[in-house]
Amino acid sequence: MIERADQLVLEFVSKVADAAHGRLRPEQRLDYVQRLRASVERARGGSEDARHVAKVIAGFGTPDDLIDREVRRLAAAQQALQQTADQAAQPIGEDDTAVFPVVVDDGGPRRGVASDAADDRRPPPGVIYGRRVARERISRQADRPAPLMRLRRAAMAGGNPMATGGRDARTIFLNNRRETLALVLLVVAGLLVPFRLATVAIFPVPAIVWAAAALILLSCQGWSFSDRLIGLAAPVVAYAIGGVLLGAARSEGGSVQAFMVSFHNVSGVLFILGTAAAVSWLAFRLLDPPPRESGNNRR
Repeated sequence: MIERADQLVLEFVSKVADAAHGRLRPEQRLDYVQRLRASVERARGGSEDARHVAKVIAGFGTPDDLIDREVRRLAAAQQALQQTADQAAQPIGEDDTAVFPVVVDDGGPRRGVASDAADDRRPPPGVIYGRRVARERISRQADRPAPLMRLRRAAMAGGNPMATGGRDARTIFLNNRRETLALVLLVVAGLLVPFRLATVAIFPVPAIVWAAAALILLSCQGWSFSDRLIGLAAPVVAYAIGGVLLGAARSEGGSVQAFMVSFHNVSGVLFILGTAAAVSWLAFRLLDPPPRESGNNRR
């Protein structure tokens, strides 16, 4: 039920983002989706009941109505900004001028100010030096990227901000813990292949880990059923079909024993490659999910 409630919110936000396409600029769409997601979460109040969440979403109205209201709000804000700019552009008479106060800076004596008065109001040398050092540090910190910022940007380079609500990869994986666990188990299954581990009954340890990942993967709702099948089938197909083809091609003499030796030598590597392809595909689909089909398209 928890996954179902979260899925309802994500589907609603994704539909609103699709309705905003072509009517709002990209930065406006992203800002509106973020504010809408926050409003839904506040109205939801932490409830995990799918029926209650559906009622909350219905109270917001249809995606088209929401976008219409946002377009009208932006137009009114733009009109008010234009009126303010027009008023500011009006000429100012002599009686409207104001006398600005003297600004104290770190420079030398100012024009129109006596030398003694300027020396009295000038900051001490220690204060001037401290300000200079502070400006240099702030300038260096502004040019320096935040920790892991490049990695986070690379992780979200292909992400759809309309579908993810502007979240980064770390937030997506944390909010989809079951999917993340399935990906981790698939990676572990592939990494265990090169190690000669003792079998459990008659089953090798990588196969047991892969089976656990398969059970969790089938129960995940973050991917479509076809994506889940691709994630499960890629390591198996690479192991079985690829191993048979390469094993037959590399076997010498055509005997069954030579084929089995060749199959055993290449099947493990192919299983690792298939697992890497499956994890890459599932992670991509989790970061950038495909658009949901509407009810009219399904009929």
